[in-house]
Amino acid sequence: MTQMEVAYRYGTPPAEAAMRALDSVREVYGVRRISFSAKEKIVRVEFDASRFKEPVIAGLLRRAGLDIGEKMVLA
Repeated sequence: MTQMEVAYRYGTPPAEAAMRALDSVREVYGVRRISFSAKEKIVRVEFDASRFKEPVIAGLLRRAGLDIGEKMVLA
């Protein structure tokens, strides 16, 4: 298991329907944690990189209804 974290800036805050859909993303095997920073408008996802690549995570977030934009560089 290769632990990775990716962060994205998002535009509009997620609506209630998007938050419910994100709950189902949390249930996807290999996704460890999803956290939000509302003040900075950043969503962070910890995942198992041996199961997914970063574009798959971005796709899961978009399909859930989250308006993600640029990928953040994590130090």
